[in-house]
Amino acid sequence: MGYSHEIILPNEDLSFKMFLFEGKNGNYVRGKHWHRSIEIFAIFEGSLRFFLNEEEYKMNAGEFLLVNSNEVHSIFSPKPNVTVVIQIPLVVFKKYYTNEQFISFSHEPRVRNQELMKLMHKMYDTYVKKECGYEFRVQSYFYELLYTLVTEYRDTDISPEAVKSYQKLSRLTEITDYIKKNYQKELSLESLAEIFGYSPTYLSKMFQKYAKINYRDYVQNVRLERASKELMETDHMISDIALNHGFANSKAFANAFRKKYGRLPSDFRKEKN
Repeated sequence: MGYSHEIILPNEDLSFKMFLFEGKNGNYVRGKHWHRSIEIFAIFEGSLRFFLNEEEYKMNAGEFLLVNSNEVHSIFSPKPNVTVVIQIPLVVFKKYYTNEQFISFSHEPRVRNQELMKLMHKMYDTYVKKECGYEFRVQSYFYELLYTLVTEYRDTDISPEAVKSYQKLSRLTEITDYIKKNYQKELSLESLAEIFGYSPTYLSKMFQKYAKINYRDYVQNVRLERASKELMETDHMISDIALNHGFANSKAFANAFRKKYGRLPSDFRKEKN
């Protein structure tokens, strides 16, 4: 692969973030999630499989996918790839909201697709080279990207159902943020519902209808993703990793890991070394 840089553009430097996708080495699964930022995945080399609103997108080199704010998505990266991710804070589009704090961009191919892909290449390459004035050049490319998005990719005919889903996921974000901070503890649906003032039945239905995932599966995915990162980045014992991330024991961790990743934690670690 021609790209090897691991970069992140901090917010204090520019008004957006750009970095290489964390699943660049392959054998990677990112479970269902959502966030307020607008996100663009630009595949420079290799391929990725996206699941966006229950629809699968098989993306190859030279293609990009735009993920809207609060749009449920997951990613499967079976093989090495070079994918640049651009995250744009939702507030950047404040003047162009279609509804209150809501804007949506089309996933359908547009005439400017190839031009936008070239533009993202320029943004990344310019930043990596860091020649005199690179910040201004990168920012100029960024504004060109924003202009094209709001003039040619923005959806103006938004259904009430889409707005409602967006609002419900905004409420769920507060809950999932709590889960991510406390996933190592025992997190029953009943206790979480009480904390946030919902009935367990209503909260369960919110996850299933709007996040498209069972509550328990969501918590399990958070634990697995955190555990797999420790598995890759440390030489800690697998039994300790299991306990560190909310699993009852190493057997429970191994069963959940194999179900999601298709291999045991020990085999996964060997493949990474």
